[in-house]
Amino acid sequence: MSNWCDATPVEILLVEDNPGDVRLAEEALKETHVNSRLSVVCDGVEAMQFLRREGRFASAARPDLILLDLNLPRKDGREVLIEIKADAALRRIPVVVLTTSQAPEDVAHSYDSHANCYITKPVDFEQFIQIVKSIERFWLTTVRLPSEA
Repeated sequence: MSNWCDATPVEILLVEDNPGDVRLAEEALKETHVNSRLSVVCDGVEAMQFLRREGRFASAARPDLILLDLNLPRKDGREVLIEIKADAALRRIPVVVLTTSQAPEDVAHSYDSHANCYITKPVDFEQFIQIVKSIERFWLTTVRLPSEA
């Protein structure tokens, strides 16, 4: 379990192509009490390169938590989620789908693909901050995350 006094930061990978949402997530995480480090990639191809430590991501830290948008360029989040959960080296990393989609088929597909939870992004700034803080409270302070396999 992580808490505010841990010396090692919790590694979070945000897979998001909207610069505004990236800024909101960064601001929300600054307001939390968890020692965390946020890495950001803007499409599904980069997400998989990051997770597999390929190319310019060779020295990337393994994330403790992935925040994944579904609507991404080059490779969408649905495909990324399937790849993550099919990879024995990555499947234990919790994936929080954080997207604008409210489509029931996206919710069902995400859970069928073994997402750990599905959250629809609010459009209001303060609500977005509260969502990120609630993710932080639950995933980074309440639950016990698996260590690297």
